[in-house]
Amino acid sequence: MREPMGVEHGLEVVVVSGLSGAGRSTAAKCLEDIGYYVVDNLPPSLIAAMVELGSHTSGEVTRIAVVVDVRSRAFSADLRSVIGDLDERGYRPRVLFLEATDAVLVRRFESVRRAHPLQAGGRLVDGIAAERELLHDLHSEADLVVDTSHLSVHDLRRQIEREFSGESPPALRATVLSFGFKYGLPLDADLVADVRFLPNPHWIPELRPHTGQDPDVRDYVLAQEGAGRFLDVYTELLRLVGAGYQREGKRYLTLAIGCTGGKHRSVAMAEEIAKRLVGDGVQTTVAHRDLGRE
Repeated sequence: MREPMGVEHGLEVVVVSGLSGAGRSTAAKCLEDIGYYVVDNLPPSLIAAMVELGSHTSGEVTRIAVVVDVRSRAFSADLRSVIGDLDERGYRPRVLFLEATDAVLVRRFESVRRAHPLQAGGRLVDGIAAERELLHDLHSEADLVVDTSHLSVHDLRRQIEREFSGESPPALRATVLSFGFKYGLPLDADLVADVRFLPNPHWIPELRPHTGQDPDVRDYVLAQEGAGRFLDVYTELLRLVGAGYQREGKRYLTLAIGCTGGKHRSVAMAEEIAKRLVGDGVQTTVAHRDLGRE
């Protein structure tokens, strides 16, 4: 076993490997969500070059995860050699190895009706056995071995986050999107709020030309009966939902706020909700889909 991962070059390196069907894809997505630059199915001979390139990005890339599997031919000996070379150069990569029982792997392959990459013309169990033999040495030398036989996708994500995200859990990221119902619902919205219960500034001549980003419209909208109460209750709801999303491994939330035309009420309310999310420590982006369409 090597010494714990170091950051002598300002770069953290994780090598993800393991048995086909044991959860490499889920691990890769999780590492990407917590800030790793992830490269999938990279031949071992190119790993050192990738790490070297990452170390010369002036801090833009600080974490690299490389996913390797038996699709990279002659990969076992090559990979061990590359890991040893990176070790000697001070990168000290951590190796994450994912495994599962034969019975579980067979069930997973049969559920997706795919052949094992080493099965060739034989049986599924033959492919699994061949891969175990090929990966035996790497399994023995891995820094972290995770048996996913009895783990759900969410359980696996949580375990990887605990091991690789650092002291703080990965933050929820939110996009608050204003829109006009007359132009249709946003297709990518996770949650939709309708603020047409508020009086429409469109019917006030001096406010009609302005938008919800202008102070006079914003102040008018936020001063209406029910606006403040809605913001308080909805912000609390978002805290509840956001915490649940994080527990279930969902890191991105798109919140759509709609009014009739997407110009006044939805814009003002979206901006205010975004401010509150930022105040709660949520990485938040505001977008106004239909602003300017009228």
